Formats: sequence, structure tokens, C-alpha cells
Amino acid sequence: MKPLDDNWFTEPCEEAGAAFSLHIQRKLHEEQSPFQKIEVYETTHFGNLLVIDGFVMLSGRDNFLYHEMMAHPVLYAHAAPKRVAIIGGGDCGTLREVLRHPEVERVAQIDIDERVTRVSEQYFPELCESNQDPRAELLFDDGIKWMQQAPAGSLDVIIVDSTDPVGPGEVLFSEGFFRACHRALDQGGLIVQQSESPLLHIEILRDMHRRMGGAGFDQTRTLFYPQSVYPSGWWSATLARKGALIEGFREQDVQNRPFETRYYNADIHRAAFAMPEFFRKELAGLS
Repeated sequence: MKPLDDNWFTEPCEEAGAAFSLHIQRKLHEEQSPFQKIEVYETTHFGNLLVIDGFVMLSGRDNFLYHEMMAHPVLYAHAAPKRVAIIGGGDCGTLREVLRHPEVERVAQIDIDERVTRVSEQYFPELCESNQDPRAELLFDDGIKWMQQAPAGSLDVIIVDSTDPVGPGEVLFSEGFFRACHRALDQGGLIVQQSESPLLHIEILRDMHRRMGGAGFDQTRTLFYPQSVYPSGWWSATLARKGALIEGFREQDVQNRPFETRYYNADIHRAAFAMPEFFRKELAGLS
């Protein structure tokens, strides 16, 4: 999980027998925070690259895919998303996309490592341009404990912009955490969580659907999108709603949105929920 030589950064994906590499020009930053190792590289074709504990988090070139798909589908699937919480998301790209929605009244972002945000402000300022928005509250705390202590029914949307389900991040994929989210959501509230590669991590996705259902959510659905810097280049996010089914979205509001997007639109929203046959079969026994 380090550059093979002075010109390449390579992240192996052991479970897939594969690796992903980017041509780099130089290392811009390296530090060991109280929680993790943070590195930033300047690449030749993908802009700046953020790496945490040896794993690619984002690149300047393609992060819009992830951030737009983590924010806009879930917000437009809710009738009136006013109160939002983001668990993780220290690079602040998802926060920026959420705050593009004028109907959102307040957003709490809870990430345990303040250094990720401060490094992002320096090397990815475009992602942090909304950090001073008066609707935003940046909290550097344990997101799991924060969610457990959130008042019942106090949120409309929860976005879990988490790391992989290993080590400390594993708890964010547990039924206990989903129960805390279910309690904190108001009726009709939605949660969305990044859910890894459908090609490489189908067992993680299957467990997420099962655990969300066990936590009391009425329906779960997964959306799919490309993400070239993540293992397999094909990524997903999984939604669940409290007290109602996930049916439709505010399509007219998408068409009339007062901001530009680079990937997301109404057609992408509909298409992203189309379920591949192998995935349908994997989830068949859970409904």
C-alpha cells in the first residue's frame, strides 16, 4: 500500500487479486493523525489524490461521481429534507452537495478525525467551499455515539459517508448502528450508506440489506454508479426508508434544480436503481 517506485501509487485489492495504480508527480503531504495516516499526492492525470491508511479516498478528477450520488438521490427521494446528518465525510464533498439544496435547513457532519477536514481544506478547497455555510455544523466526534444520542425523530436524512467495513468502520455496517439511525429518523426518513463494489463485495451488500431490515427499515434499495479509483471501478450506495416504501422521487424538482451537476440528473436517478440479475438473485431470499 505504497508507491511501487517514485512514479506510481498502487492500491492492491487482495480479495479480488487486482490492484489500481495512478501515475504521480510528487507527494504533497503526509501525517499520522491520532486516528490514521493521511497522505496527499499530486497525480499526472487525476488531480490531487487523498489516501488514508494506504487506501484511496478520492481524486480531484472523479470525486464528483461519488459525492453527487451520495447526496442527490436520497435528498430528492425525500419529500422535504430539512434536517440532515452526515456520518464521516471529512473531506466535505458530500456536505457541499447537500448544501446545494435550498430546502435543507441544517446539516450536522460528524467525523472523528479533524485532520482529514483540515488537509482537505488545504489540498481540495473546491470540496470545502461550503464549510462556512451557516446551515452547516462540523463536529469532530464519534459518529456512532452521536447517532445513539440523537433525539428520536430529529432527522429527515442520514448519509453515512463511511470508510470500508474493517476495523473501527465495521460498526457502521452493524444492525445496532442501523437501529440507532432508525430511531433518530422521523417517519418517512431516509438513510443512505456507501456499500462497496457490487462486483467484489456482494456479501457486504447482502448483509447490509439484511441488517437494515432487522433494524426496522421498511424497504432497502441499492443504487449503482461508476467510480474509477475504487476497487473494480463500480460502486454502490444503499438506501432505506422508515415507515414507507421508496417510491419515486421529486423529478420536477430535479429538472428545475437551482445548481449544476456533472453526473446526476433525473435519468441517472432512475437508471441507477436498475438491478442487475445477479444482484436480484442474491437478495431474493431476504424479502
